[in-house]
Amino acid sequence: MKFIHFWRLLCLVFMQIVWLGASQAAVRPLENEEERSVRSLLRQEAQGYENGEGVERDPAKAAELYCKAARLGDAEAQFNLGWMYANGRGVERSDANAAFFFHAAAEQGLDQAVRMLATVGGPPNYVPECMVDRTPPQMTAPPARTAAAPPPVEVIPPDAPRHIVEIVKRHAPQYRLSPALVLAFIKVESNYDTIALSPKNAKGLMQLIPETAARFGVARPYDAEQNIRGGMAYLRWLMAYFEGNVPLVAAAYNAGEGAVNRYRGVPPYAETRAYVARILGGYGRVSHPFDASVTSASPQLPLMRSSLLR
Repeated sequence: MKFIHFWRLLCLVFMQIVWLGASQAAVRPLENEEERSVRSLLRQEAQGYENGEGVERDPAKAAELYCKAARLGDAEAQFNLGWMYANGRGVERSDANAAFFFHAAAEQGLDQAVRMLATVGGPPNYVPECMVDRTPPQMTAPPARTAAAPPPVEVIPPDAPRHIVEIVKRHAPQYRLSPALVLAFIKVESNYDTIALSPKNAKGLMQLIPETAARFGVARPYDAEQNIRGGMAYLRWLMAYFEGNVPLVAAAYNAGEGAVNRYRGVPPYAETRAYVARILGGYGRVSHPFDASVTSASPQLPLMRSSLLR
């Protein structure tokens, strides 16, 4: 009997490990393979020009290519460019530029960049010119308000469980959010798994970290209704803060509004760029109505918009 009891316990433990692994895997955004290949090719070409491997050495060309890869979220390119600026390696030495690129790489978990943070100090409050993303729709102006404009057609994902759709539809009017948008976030965040848990301790359908759950009054993050209402409250706040700009809202939900402000747009993180692409793919629009009375707009929005005109 003891032997049978032992094996039952062992099976239960194994099933718990499998469940936890599946829940954690479900909340990791898939990366665009095409963009990953482009980043890798740009970085390899830059390394050739930096070191004179197969081509004549050209540090300026290397820096240009590294920056293109860095803007797409390549952490190694970010580190290499930071190293060039920190040491004046073929470019004018700039501690501020070095700090920018080391921080970007460190925030994506590159160990050697994390070690460099002790020498460069805090993150700078500006963005190098080559890192300004001028590609729409990242910084379109807020949508014009016209009474005659018909409401957009809501397309509910066919794979969304009925009970989750019902909760979303019941509460969406209160938060002035499109059910299709909320379900796009739930799909990307947890794949409709009410007990999803990420390595960063984000929980439930909308993957609320403890700080966000507390901020929006969620006591039981694995309760589907509480979790969805907390996630909707956060989305409503972000919509007002970024004036209905869906790419910025998605980037902030993934990386934090502080990162979006600091980088003056979608942060150059591979995971965040993939996340934004999946949200846009699920929702299908780049703007969303917002309630300006919820909070003041981000003070960085004018800078983000003006950068597109330069």
